[in-house]
Amino acid sequence: MNIKKVAILGGGTAGWLAANHIGKELLKRKGVSVTLIESPDIPPIGVGEGTVPDIRNTLKTFGIREDEFIRQCDATFKQSIKFVNWMDKKKHGEGNFFHHLFDMPNPYDTKHLTQHWLNDKQKSKSHAQYLSSQHAICEAGLAPKSITNAQYEGELAYAYHFNAGKFAQLLSCNAKDKFSVSHVHTNVTQVKLANDGTIAALVTDSEGELEFDFYIDCSGFESLLIDKALKVPFVDVSDTLLINSALVVQVPTKEDDDIPPYTLATAHQAGWIWDIALTNRRGVGFVYSNNHMTDEQAHEKLDRYLGASKQGLSYRKIPMRVGYREKFWHKNCVALGLAQGFLEPLEATSILLTDFSAKFLTLRFPSSTEQLEQLETRFNHAMGYAWERTIDFIKLHYCISDRTDSAFWVANKSDDTISESLKEKLSLWEEFIPVRDDFFSQFEVFYLENFLFVLYGMHFNTKAPPCTSAEHEHCLVRLQQRAEIDQYLINKLPNHRALLDKIKQYGLQSI
Repeated sequence: MNIKKVAILGGGTAGWLAANHIGKELLKRKGVSVTLIESPDIPPIGVGEGTVPDIRNTLKTFGIREDEFIRQCDATFKQSIKFVNWMDKKKHGEGNFFHHLFDMPNPYDTKHLTQHWLNDKQKSKSHAQYLSSQHAICEAGLAPKSITNAQYEGELAYAYHFNAGKFAQLLSCNAKDKFSVSHVHTNVTQVKLANDGTIAALVTDSEGELEFDFYIDCSGFESLLIDKALKVPFVDVSDTLLINSALVVQVPTKEDDDIPPYTLATAHQAGWIWDIALTNRRGVGFVYSNNHMTDEQAHEKLDRYLGASKQGLSYRKIPMRVGYREKFWHKNCVALGLAQGFLEPLEATSILLTDFSAKFLTLRFPSSTEQLEQLETRFNHAMGYAWERTIDFIKLHYCISDRTDSAFWVANKSDDTISESLKEKLSLWEEFIPVRDDFFSQFEVFYLENFLFVLYGMHFNTKAPPCTSAEHEHCLVRLQQRAEIDQYLINKLPNHRALLDKIKQYGLQSI
């Protein structure tokens, strides 16, 4: 049977990202329709406000202008995640932070400057300062581009922070206007299964029974299709990633407040705090393990972090069930977004994995039911690998920290909380600097440079390799050039908020 009718259950960022990816692909096929079904009664989670640089290409592919996106979604530029207090304060002093930057150096410099840094006994500059001028730009509070740069182009790599609710609305309008995606507001009250276990129809409270050939589950934590109807088991990884709770709040800001061009991730005794600045507010989340800190203690510590800016604001608690589905594709249903799984929001993994999965799905979107079994196996294998490696990358931030000031940080170093694949890599990297061949699959969501910024930002102890005099001289020249580029960009690039104000007023050049 040919697949002619596709349903996406659930809106929000995940649903509308999927609608744009799938709608764009299926627009090429005559007689195929895409319908997004969204409950009018269930609000989206609305805290996924950080992205990685891949989102620029996604938005460009959808035909969304960058300046319109910035205007409509209160967006700001994100060039890094600044990790504060992830190491022992007593050992590392007041400058206890590192940047996971988005601007990547060329492979030759990455290798040789990392080698040079490991041999530098003084360590007067951080590893990130060796590798990229973006460290200096972030610390100076500057934007990654100028008003004269074209849409989605800049002097340095970047992603965004944005209002998740407004982002979903922008994606919704785009999918409906450009890719002919239909939008139905109704509540699904029952999922009907066929004799072969596939989904046959959705029963709704206002639209009757709706039949489709293929279903995308973007129903969030409810997972109405992949979990409630199809009973696909959930793989719990709470024994590896110990975070399981968050308190979230939106803090108003003033029109002239500085906007950091990075996500701020500040560690505390049982987790960390995200702090994301938009043009008119900050999104703040206190992420913690309730096995190592009570909810009352979490409230008190978030109060202390916000200080006077709390202004009587109330917090919303979000329980986090950390893990992923045993299968992401089952029969005629694929899960995306929170229905697929959830990891704590470190490194903006939620939107990243949703975008990554939706793109991969469209590369081989089924045209007939005869293809389902083969494509299901392919999709599950690839996405399973991507999720497992992402878990390893998140765990890396905890298990290599030298913090031992609480039971939480001690527990994160325990061997039984670390996967065998990550243990093998860490053992290898004690002897050798990581190289690209250590990441051999195209389904690695995080690559060599991502690991380098975190490993050596946290002073991972790799044995310093021998460095020839020629290599030493080359690195000194490159570091001098780096200092000159730093100064050039500091003089050229505008203040972050000033650029955003200009974009809202004048826009950017055409793509």
